[in-house]
Amino acid sequence: MTSEPPAVRTGIVGLGNIGQYHADRLEELGVPIVGGMDVSAEARDRFAERYDVDVYDDHHDLYDVADAVVITTPNKFHEAYAVDAFERDLHTLLEKPLAHSVESAERIAAAAETTDGTCMIGFNNRFRNTVRLLKERIEGGELGEITHVEANYVRRRGIPGRGSWFTRREISGGGALIDLGVHAIDLALYLLGEPTVEEVSGVTRSEFGSREEYTYLEMWGDDSGPDAFDVDDSASGFIRCADNRTISLEVAWATNRPPTHDFVVRGTEAAARFDLLENELTIHSASSNGADHFVDTTIEPKENDPHADEQRAFYEAIETGRKTGGGVEQALTVQQIVDAIYRSSEDGHTVAVKEPPRAH
Repeated sequence: MTSEPPAVRTGIVGLGNIGQYHADRLEELGVPIVGGMDVSAEARDRFAERYDVDVYDDHHDLYDVADAVVITTPNKFHEAYAVDAFERDLHTLLEKPLAHSVESAERIAAAAETTDGTCMIGFNNRFRNTVRLLKERIEGGELGEITHVEANYVRRRGIPGRGSWFTRREISGGGALIDLGVHAIDLALYLLGEPTVEEVSGVTRSEFGSREEYTYLEMWGDDSGPDAFDVDDSASGFIRCADNRTISLEVAWATNRPPTHDFVVRGTEAAARFDLLENELTIHSASSNGADHFVDTTIEPKENDPHADEQRAFYEAIETGRKTGGGVEQALTVQQIVDAIYRSSEDGHTVAVKEPPRAH
């Protein structure tokens, strides 16, 4: 990767915590931030004071002065801002998930096919050094054929503030599944080599967020109570892909079990285990070399900031004119799986997942 990103004039759409998080890293990379846009006057004032840039209440005004945009708004509004960016051929880094619904995601994907700009979806976990190292070993054949991934992203008590957009289905499109689950699904598919997804079975639950007596331990944000919560707080799923490759999924904002961010990647020659939030990777295998024995190798990759490296990859793709990981096509597949899990839970049976449209 290039050590210095190109001088691409970049604007931020959505000036809340995630927008500021991106802005901080853009400044560290030396990317010129030309402005920010938000419908909230308070958010605009805060952003202008912190970053000393122009702010706008209309994204078209920001797009007039930008070469690239980072979109970090609530899920429901991704489509309007992303499609307008594509129409202007702006380079676009769109935070995950692709949208709040599969229909909106499909419209974004269709619009992305017509743009000359680079587009990346914010699946930053692909850029963790632990994941990068494992992916290299998979591609080098060390694990053999990858057949199954156990993907877990489970909090013990970590519901966002009830009443925030995260807990309102109309804005978010769902709860823990669409918030945490998309990370787990995307990473599992990535490590499997992006296979065609055939069918999905799943159950979503709302067991804690609707309680008056919810134990407030790791909830963040203001709490408006259970009446402001109409989404899932956990989900279990099973995803079947081509050639009998499979994914088992557990995600939760809240559940009565120890938290885990554990991934197990099973191959015909070896398996790998890592915790998504810890900087450690273990390779498990067996050998008949000499006396029969098990082999467990622990690797400690150099720690890195996956958001910063995601941004570096985004600007490198702009500079080189090539596509990069975590694109719209992959994000649409994730959205279709999320939609299928919700439908499977509602209908009580396995749901077929159609193959997403191919990028041209």
